Amino acid sequence: MSKQPSFITSEQDRKIAYHKYTAKVPTVVFCGGYMSDMEGTKAVFLENACEELDVSYVRFDYSGHGLSSEEFTSGTIGKWKEDALAVIDQVTEGPLVIVGSSMGGWIGLLVCLARKSRIKAFIGIAAAPDFTRELMWDKYSDDVKNILIQDGIYLEPSDYSDEPYKVSYGLIEEGDNHLLLDGRIELDCPVRLFHGLRDKDVPSDYSSRISKALTSEDVIISFNKSGDHRLSADADLQRLKLAISEFV
Repeated sequence: MSKQPSFITSEQDRKIAYHKYTAKVPTVVFCGGYMSDMEGTKAVFLENACEELDVSYVRFDYSGHGLSSEEFTSGTIGKWKEDALAVIDQVTEGPLVIVGSSMGGWIGLLVCLARKSRIKAFIGIAAAPDFTRELMWDKYSDDVKNILIQDGIYLEPSDYSDEPYKVSYGLIEEGDNHLLLDGRIELDCPVRLFHGLRDKDVPSDYSSRISKALTSEDVIISFNKSGDHRLSADADLQRLKLAISEFV
């Protein structure tokens, strides 16, 4: 979409770009993935879906992503959570349906925990809490760990872009402050989790582990046997729209 974004100010004067469609509540808020922006397939699809459902919707860029300020490599899970909360607190009112994709699933869960009284439902798409520890640091070779410790940055090849993922040591260290899977996730709202069984980036058992950690009993997991990490095929997007329609 070509329309101009709006901006709010997050912690430490970070400028956060966002788009909002205003209609009925609850407001659906989309939290994107690592190195993704608000012009991605799912983010834009959800705006169109929410227009059809006549429900409010917000998509945004974390700091260091898209049109927001700051360098990507200065970002952390904590800062991106602050950015998401700043958008929610400054741009929305009333009940919320939080949708999180990949890293956004982690951010989304943290947001739900921080604003429990406002959360109507959480929807995770290949949600990846704790990925900085389990899917990065714990899997890296000693050589990669040494590069991170010495240089502060590791350029990890990406299957989704010609540009490598820029992984900072600060991201991994700070991520340990927000780990969720080793304890209880104290959320009692309805939760819907989608995961592709051909996901090469986030193991499909993550959704089962999230379900087990949640205190909510209203949790439904949908596995797509042929689905990859993105879950952006037309059928996947329509299932996502159907899940949102349950709560609006």
